[in-house]
Amino acid sequence: MRALVFGGEGMLGQAVAAEGQRRGATVEALGRQRADITDGAAVGRWVDEQRPEVIFNCAAFTKVDDCEAQSALADQVNGHAVGHLVPAARRVGAHLVQVSTDYVFDGQATSPYGEDHPTAPASAYGRSKLLGEQQALAYEHGLAVRVSWLFGPGGPNFAATMVRLMDSGHQQLRVVDDQKGCPTYTPFLAEALWRLAELRTTGILHYCNRDAVTWYGFTREIARHWNDTVEVLPVTTDEFPRPAPRPAYSVLDVARYESLVGERVPTWESGLVEYLAGLRQRR
Repeated sequence: MRALVFGGEGMLGQAVAAEGQRRGATVEALGRQRADITDGAAVGRWVDEQRPEVIFNCAAFTKVDDCEAQSALADQVNGHAVGHLVPAARRVGAHLVQVSTDYVFDGQATSPYGEDHPTAPASAYGRSKLLGEQQALAYEHGLAVRVSWLFGPGGPNFAATMVRLMDSGHQQLRVVDDQKGCPTYTPFLAEALWRLAELRTTGILHYCNRDAVTWYGFTREIARHWNDTVEVLPVTTDEFPRPAPRPAYSVLDVARYESLVGERVPTWESGLVEYLAGLRQRR
């Protein structure tokens, strides 16, 4: 299979490219310097030249608080730019896989969000990603995959931040315990995206790793594996005010994905163990 990965130098884009190569696919991973997805002409040239069978869009403006201050830019990168991919994909008959987010929901649910749950983003980031979904789903061969709490090698993420704080000598970490979601390991997600592409899945689909946990609970597990002398203390969201609101509950229902592939999604704990082992090996 021939694939183009936009945002190919980011954390998820690197994982998607690596998974494609592992599967024997021909993959062109494009970073922003080579292909800015807000440049419709550049996007069209790459697609027309490479004629991919699948396009993965991993390019995004993901700094949630910065999106709040730069909402027009967020809309451009996360939303309108996806509109450049659609006509290009249609010309060559490529399947389009758009990566979306749990932030399209309001975070007020008490049970996992299904694909058909009404969207109501509370932040500029969530609104911009919902716009991107809508662009992708206007294409008959488009798939929007909502994901949550990504961590993995090759980019900044929450787990890497916690490890850095532990390594810098912090003996105590205060972490929010009233936001619940599902950490998702990017190599696991990359494999899932490729499986969905091979199945030519369309519409909306949720993917995250099992099971739900708070940021506090996630950090305790990181400390247990990395430095169990660090004390992790629970705090509330109100104690750490941020420019962009965070969902209190953003657990995604993955039943549709599990039904399509015929197996359960892996646990985030197994991904965390692999991720931390990789960090140690690279030192």
